[in-house]
Amino acid sequence: MALDGKTVVVGLSGGIACYKACEVVRLLVGASARVRVVMTAGAQQFVAPLTLQTLSGHPVATDTFSLTQESEIGHIRLADEADAVLVAPATANAIAKMASGIADDLLGTVLLATRAPVVVAPAMNVNMWEHPTVQENVARLVARGVRIVGPAAGSLACGWEGLGRLADPADVVEAVACAVSPQDLRGERIVVSAGPTQEPLDPVRYLTNRSSGKMGYALARVARRRGADVTLVTGPTALPPPPGVRAVPVETAREMARAVEAAFADATVLVMCAAVADYRPRRPLDRKLKKRAAELTVELERNPDILAGLARRKGRRIVVGFAAETHDVAAEARRKLAAKRLDLIVANDVTAPGAAFGGDTNVVRLIDAAGGDETLPLLPKEAVAGRILDWIAARRSQRGRRTALRTVKRG
Repeated sequence: MALDGKTVVVGLSGGIACYKACEVVRLLVGASARVRVVMTAGAQQFVAPLTLQTLSGHPVATDTFSLTQESEIGHIRLADEADAVLVAPATANAIAKMASGIADDLLGTVLLATRAPVVVAPAMNVNMWEHPTVQENVARLVARGVRIVGPAAGSLACGWEGLGRLADPADVVEAVACAVSPQDLRGERIVVSAGPTQEPLDPVRYLTNRSSGKMGYALARVARRRGADVTLVTGPTALPPPPGVRAVPVETAREMARAVEAAFADATVLVMCAAVADYRPRRPLDRKLKKRAAELTVELERNPDILAGLARRKGRRIVVGFAAETHDVAAEARRKLAAKRLDLIVANDVTAPGAAFGGDTNVVRLIDAAGGDETLPLLPKEAVAGRILDWIAARRSQRGRRTALRTVKRG
């Protein structure tokens, strides 16, 4: 997982959104990060240090000139140990001091001393956020490589409406995960399909399958963390789109085909993870089908094979497919790999423990066109996504080296 074992220094500056920072710390700890909290004097007016100490499991640093804190923690040690520094909430004053390099408190000192990536989550009144000086300061931070997450729009504590709310805690944590992830997919334009499709039988019924979309969403989320530009074409799911990912909602297989086709034009990688219905009712009814005494027969017709059609004209794109099977998994996967001209197929037995639709884990086998064959152990779906993306990054790197070698030989 992206944050597992990482040290994240979380700095709180003085604003009402400090209470939301408590949830940010809780989520970071839940993601197995080691969290060290730094609080300004203003932040301590809104939340007690004991709250953050309890949530983080570590003493909270508050004073540059405390002999006890300096001997136990030390501002330089905090800066050196950090894999990322997060400022949440970041007030207009805190942003101004960061932009100007002012280090008149412990948080400012840590920010100047660290070489770790910095993430800033602004929170303030909408008029303050929109003030030209604040926007200039934010632009200066962005130009230095600082990542900005939020602010979000909505009702503010001061009574105003508009931009200024601290971003959702889950989005803040995701921004930190991006900051500590390798950027080995930067420059890639990855299209991921996810979830089921729904094929209407009448206005209230449809044919579908058990796909939850969790595997495809994990792929989109991890690819985005690693620097890719990601388009997620998603069938109906109960999942929120991953932050920073372009989500295109669809319902039927034909809608998914059109959306994937449109995104494929500019893609460098296609990962077809969606469980697309193979068949649809030939004649959907425009009125609700009524119950009858007689048996019912529904005539079905084939849906287009989206993956096979696109893989035939992939060019230099990398194309990855999935094979969810219940028997002869390896044989079926190899047949699909060859028949559809894929670069990689991810095969799994959906009857295996931990690999069923809707779960948070998966057991997969990676089989590629070059003869590679690797069975992964039971892993969280994000970890499975990481292994698939590792394969894609390695394959892209190999192709890049071959292209460079050909260029050198021509020269």
